[in-house]
Amino acid sequence: MRYAMGMSRPLAHPGVASMTIAGILYALSDPIRLAIVRELMRSASGLNCTETAGRLKTAMPKSTCSHHHRILREAGLIVSERHGTELTSRVRTEEIESRFPGLLQSVFTAYDKECASGARRALRRAS
Repeated sequence: MRYAMGMSRPLAHPGVASMTIAGILYALSDPIRLAIVRELMRSASGLNCTETAGRLKTAMPKSTCSHHHRILREAGLIVSERHGTELTSRVRTEEIESRFPGLLQSVFTAYDKECASGARRALRRAS
């Protein structure tokens, strides 16, 4: 399929019924993607790749960030909308909650505990 000048490829977002627990857990198995979703959940209006990398305080090439967003989008975790040349993404919280009640809350409760204990261990090693 060819696109006219100025037209972009449409983005594929799976329907709620197509989301799988394996797909979601695979997408969240990468620490960077887990952190991306955490930051997107904290933003009511969504974030683009540059904003996401800035919040993660990591030097991540835009192509790498786009790759992570694509995996999250294909798993059904996020929805991305084109605004000019930028893609703004947000978490599909309501849709995921309807398909897998409590999943995101459980994952991020565990993630927050893990992050907190890692910070405590780092402080102990430093002292």
